[in-house]
Amino acid sequence: MKVILSGLQWMIFMIAGAIAAPIAIADLYNLTPIETSELIQSTIIVLGIAGFLQGLLGHKFPIHEGPAGLWWSIFTIYASLVGVLYSSNIAALQALSGGMIISGGLFVLISVFKLMDKIARLFTPTITFIYLFLLIFQLSGSFMKGMMGITSSHTLLDVNVLLLSVIVICITFWLGNCRLALLRQFSVIVSILIGWLLFMICGKVPVIVQADALIKLPNIFPFGWPQFDGGTMTTAFLLTLLLITNAIASIRLMETVMKHKPMDHNRYLRAGFVSGITHIISGCLGAIGSVPISGAAGYVEQTGTRERRSFLIGCSLVVFISLFPPIMNVISAIPAPIGYAVTFVIFVKMVGLALMELKKVFHEKRTFIISGVSLIFGVGLMFVPSSATSHMSPVLIAILNNGLISGSLLAIILEQGWIWKDRFNAKNSKKINP
Repeated sequence: MKVILSGLQWMIFMIAGAIAAPIAIADLYNLTPIETSELIQSTIIVLGIAGFLQGLLGHKFPIHEGPAGLWWSIFTIYASLVGVLYSSNIAALQALSGGMIISGGLFVLISVFKLMDKIARLFTPTITFIYLFLLIFQLSGSFMKGMMGITSSHTLLDVNVLLLSVIVICITFWLGNCRLALLRQFSVIVSILIGWLLFMICGKVPVIVQADALIKLPNIFPFGWPQFDGGTMTTAFLLTLLLITNAIASIRLMETVMKHKPMDHNRYLRAGFVSGITHIISGCLGAIGSVPISGAAGYVEQTGTRERRSFLIGCSLVVFISLFPPIMNVISAIPAPIGYAVTFVIFVKMVGLALMELKKVFHEKRTFIISGVSLIFGVGLMFVPSSATSHMSPVLIAILNNGLISGSLLAIILEQGWIWKDRFNAKNSKKINP
């Protein structure tokens, strides 16, 4: 029974954290209500399939998948290209479907040629620390806006929503540190249910949309046949490399949480191969490409649920209920501030995990300099308005508008350059003093 409840908790947590992306993208592309529901369904199904395949065959960790922020930004950029490069919204979505299929193929090739393992070696404790802190800084603004009830259509702070969100945060903290192991294990689902009840009492719950069918299968190529053009292919190539960076960081962090020794060096190859398959599925279903979510480590720390079985059950439930629109509509009605409040607590745990990485470094001076430069650079880019890069190519826009990726890439370049310099100096000193 505990395993099933843990699986149900995983399911609610996964859907609550993923529902915002397809809704926002549907709004950007002016999709009809039917097209919007199809995008939500296909995205949620892909996330469930991706998590299940990764947990069973890929990295084999309880790391849930979520809509990749990089793909989200590319969807946003391509929406602005309608009328410039693409004749309609549907044409842009066809190009994006093609881009995801190309990205999937690249993931598979990189894994087959065993390049994933080489990229994984770049993720030292220093890089993991920088990546996690940039991730926390980048998402903290979204958490605060969400808990204040601020959206694109409602730009004023809602005091009632903020107070309710704070109550949910306090409940989640209390349950996570409760002496009763059962309450600790199910702290997330209990917090969401209590929060839902509180929001319902205060009249802050959205209306549940009526479903037009009991069961509905996702459509293949819902926007028409994918299109492959030079710009999209270039974007997909560079985006795949950045997505690999995201995925490796999430896996490396979970390795730390799970305390897995010895390291499984084929883990990254399997994870890359599965990511390729799921990206191809995303392209075929017109969904948003997914990536392993680093927040899973904080979730595992919060609940203490480390076994794979409950995670696999959760992923299976995600796929199963996404076929039933009435159930999906009920879960979709969970107020967004509740999801932000619970995730806020989970990311507090991740601050501790990030700081723990610093205990593993051997060259403190090097780590401090690289961290300082990369964090200032990455966080600084987060404050640059997106309009400042609007005249650049989609790839550059995706990189420069993403402080997390830019800061992480700079950190890798700086550290590898420093390591190369130290090796070069060591070789020269040996030649001088044989």
